[in-house]
Amino acid sequence: MGAASPCCAALAGWTVAAVLLQVAGLSLFLYGFFPVKPTLPGFSGAESYRAPSCAPVGGGEEPALPPDQLRSLYRELSEVPRVYDRLVLMVIDGLPAEFVLGRGGKPPSKEMMEAMPYTQSLLAGCRAVGYHAKAAPPTVTMPRLKSMVSGAIGGFLDVALNFNTQAFLDDNLLDQLHRIGYKLVMLGDETWIKLFPTLFHRQDGVSSFYVKDTVEVDFNVSRHLDSELAAKDWDALVLHYLGLDHVGHIGGRQSVLMAPKLKEMDDVIRRIHAAVTSLHDNSERTLLVVVSDHGMTEVGNHGGSSYEETDSLALFIGHSVKNSYCSPYDQKETLQVDLTPTLALLFGIPIPKNNIGVLLPELFNSLSDDQKLRTLELNSWQILRLLQEQKPAFCSENCVNLKDDFRVDMLPESIDKKLCHLLSKAFASHRSSLLHQDSDFRSVEATGHSRTALDAYSDFLRYASEWLSHRATDKPLYVLVSAISLMIISCFSLAGIIFCVFEGKSQSQVEHSSECDLNKHWHLDEAFILMGIFLYVASLGSSSFVEEEQYIWHFLTSTLYLIFLIKTVQSMLKDSNSTLVQRAEAEILHRNNSYLTSYKLTPGQLVGRKLYTILIILVAGRILRAWHQGGINWVHFSDISKILTQCDPSIVKSLQIISVLVVMVLYAVSLNLLRTRRMLVIGLWLSHLSCGLLVMLHIWKSQVNTSVLMNHSTTSIAQIFYVIASISITCTVLLSPWIFPIHSKEAEPTSSSGFNPQKAIHLHGINHSVFLTGITYTMFWCLLQLLLQQPINAIPVLLILLQLISSVIHFSLNKSLHRQWVQVVAMQFLGITGHFGLGNTNSLSSIDVAGAFIGISSYSTVLSGILMFIITYGSPLLLYLGMVVYMSVKDSDDICTAWQLKWSSILGKMIALPCLLPLLINSIALTSYTIVLLLMRNHLFVWSVFSPKYLYVCAATVCTYAGVSIIATTAAYTCAVFSFRTRVFSFRTRNYRSM
Repeated sequence: MGAASPCCAALAGWTVAAVLLQVAGLSLFLYGFFPVKPTLPGFSGAESYRAPSCAPVGGGEEPALPPDQLRSLYRELSEVPRVYDRLVLMVIDGLPAEFVLGRGGKPPSKEMMEAMPYTQSLLAGCRAVGYHAKAAPPTVTMPRLKSMVSGAIGGFLDVALNFNTQAFLDDNLLDQLHRIGYKLVMLGDETWIKLFPTLFHRQDGVSSFYVKDTVEVDFNVSRHLDSELAAKDWDALVLHYLGLDHVGHIGGRQSVLMAPKLKEMDDVIRRIHAAVTSLHDNSERTLLVVVSDHGMTEVGNHGGSSYEETDSLALFIGHSVKNSYCSPYDQKETLQVDLTPTLALLFGIPIPKNNIGVLLPELFNSLSDDQKLRTLELNSWQILRLLQEQKPAFCSENCVNLKDDFRVDMLPESIDKKLCHLLSKAFASHRSSLLHQDSDFRSVEATGHSRTALDAYSDFLRYASEWLSHRATDKPLYVLVSAISLMIISCFSLAGIIFCVFEGKSQSQVEHSSECDLNKHWHLDEAFILMGIFLYVASLGSSSFVEEEQYIWHFLTSTLYLIFLIKTVQSMLKDSNSTLVQRAEAEILHRNNSYLTSYKLTPGQLVGRKLYTILIILVAGRILRAWHQGGINWVHFSDISKILTQCDPSIVKSLQIISVLVVMVLYAVSLNLLRTRRMLVIGLWLSHLSCGLLVMLHIWKSQVNTSVLMNHSTTSIAQIFYVIASISITCTVLLSPWIFPIHSKEAEPTSSSGFNPQKAIHLHGINHSVFLTGITYTMFWCLLQLLLQQPINAIPVLLILLQLISSVIHFSLNKSLHRQWVQVVAMQFLGITGHFGLGNTNSLSSIDVAGAFIGISSYSTVLSGILMFIITYGSPLLLYLGMVVYMSVKDSDDICTAWQLKWSSILGKMIALPCLLPLLINSIALTSYTIVLLLMRNHLFVWSVFSPKYLYVCAATVCTYAGVSIIATTAAYTCAVFSFRTRVFSFRTRNYRSM
């Protein structure tokens, strides 16, 4: 029989090889599909004020000039006077534009209007102009700051670099200002210091990742405000306030802290405006720009591409925007990158090379018509240079002399021809306007030509900017195909390994005459699982299904367990007249799994527990489905979590404490089932009790929907929890195989009876050890989740735990009803469904950043990243840990004669399917979606829908590797210890017999 099934070493070797092949393919695909976006090197200079040429310009870079000379040269070449001398750039992190400007032409809510009275007075008095500045995804801070100062849209993987910012070396506004001698001061988010480590004359940075802090993080900025506004040694002041974003992460848009925080920001705007307008010698030469890097969802997160997340603010307060009439709440929309060329031309510096933004004409009201046309011409020349780099065959000189008789909507299909016609129309209109400006007829006709030229430039700039922003990156197709080929080979390899395992099991059953009807035919649950996997793979090609993936998993899981319920009822009806069969089942169950059934079950009790466990799973699944509406398109619908959020915070806190108490009770009951009073078990119970009390203390001290200064006591509580839990789990893993017997008591050696040491090997010892380790994993993990998850997720965590326990009990009671691979897949389905039940989606905005800093006293990218991963994949990892418990209660009939086998065979039979099936299902999902992503590489939603989902698929792959590694390592160590103890026992037995 040992030759019939693959040995453990061969199984492990082939599995590791398949996984490594998958990792290689995934790495290659990530390298090819997400390349670093190519940018033009160097900085714009005097050439920016000359028309671009199709021929390459020789001579190398222009000689460097002192700042004063460079400033004079730019002023002379630009032919446009500098509008402002000083800049105050105030960034309010996470502020949605609709909080200030309203939405759809309607003013903001009354609460928002009252929270920012001074800002609203500036808008109503036409002394400020505001825009809904659409931010490009991913809507996280670092890439958005890069876009604001460079005008370029960064690569999608900037979201990963957001937590480990590196110096920004591309052409940008701050470097251009520094080159002409501007002194820059920065206060606030330290991301600016990391991006520009050598530019600032003074700086005081604060960490942007302590999202629990909503007070100190802004006080550290405002405390310098009066002194800096009074100082005259700076030309550009950057202020980055983080508190409002942190309020959103903690309590969402409706947080009770939102209005006070807006009032605080409004007061800062008032103080700045009052200070810059009171300067007698510089009264109208300072521009105050209030911007936000991104918006936020209803629950306060961001990172995705929804309107709420991309709706950022751009508010300009200065003399050039003053007007006699204005409509402050008209829906003025622009792009966030338009900030770059606008500020560059307002301050008389070259537009950065990689800018794709278009200047905002309303900011140049103080200029004459020909000066406005000059600014548009400079913007067009810069965009034209970028176009020529992206399309080397495109030449502007070929377009200048064309006679354009086409309207914009009648342009030819060719991109080159469209750009050429728009450009020639803009240049021709500009020349005509200049001719009429020089003539004696400067009235109506001249104004009409200027308006035509302005419109023509705007048409060209918007079309070219849109094409550049949506232009798909050239991806090396052969690299992507090679990567997918490696993944396909890996997927088929895992499938082949599982096939060999099934073949070995079939041969084992034939040799031991243990065949049953279950193994002869396909059953409904097995066919449904295969159909469900196919349905899931097919759904990956639809952007709508990707956005609403939770519906698929809720359907698959609930339907599968409904099939289990039907099979259980049918089995009960079939065996209702066979009392002998039921008694035999109960006896076998008691003999093989005494720690789950401390007392012998009657046939009626056995039937009842089979039904109750399935019903618990179905009811818990329905509640999970209603807890979070989930997804992206229907997130605004009412659900249980939203209702509880609007209730008294004490209700949510009570639910948290109840969840902790239930977990503590369940662990105590589980330990009691082992019927042992060894010191390790007692110590585990005490440590789990201590950890539970610490979590409840943390809940009590933490405030729901509110936050004050960083609470060092709660940080210490969490750190103590981490220490106790880590020590407890480590001791359990290392010591549990040593405390349970390796042989049955009936086989004890005596002087009057012969003794076969091989028959002394008893599976109960292994099962008890694995059960203790698995239940410790599971219960401590639940406490960790209750500590880290949002308070509203306490009940969902408890429901997922109940589903896990019920599944393990049901499968242990119904050993002959479901094949083992069906049981493993069902538990994995539960884990994935629970992932969405906790409010996760395929949008980056659903990632919970707040919990990733619980227990961390100083910022660490690694530690916060690990905690963020633990929070996001808490449910799948919980089910993988629960799989360890499942291994201790699963059907072991095929290894009941384990004394005839090697320990490696026992290990292989324990972990083969619990490890291989999750790897195979994940491989199918990863390979399928990689193919979909390749096919959708030019799709409109490739960066907003498909790419974020791919990051989740990659993270789920890491989660699967981690879970499988824990399962395999736990089983391998347990079997190794029992193997060692068995050899020692055999040696002692031989010595005893020889005496």
